[in-house]
Amino acid sequence: MTKKRVSGEKPKVHDELDGFDVTIDSFGEIKSTVDIDKINQFLNKNVDDKKLRDREDLEELKNKKSE
Repeated sequence: MTKKRVSGEKPKVHDELDGFDVTIDSFGEIKSTVDIDKINQFLNKNVDDKKLRDREDLEELKNKKSE
């Protein structure tokens, strides 16, 4: 069972993603109010990637992405 939002009510988001909203237009295209690069930077910084957890060169990869 899904909850429907009360019209006009905004979902809670992290402070760094304030104003973030996603919609799907009539053609099925995803529209976002925040640039995808900003979303990816946020996810890289705040979400643990299970696939990369055991890599020895993880710190090097993080440093390259932040440059």
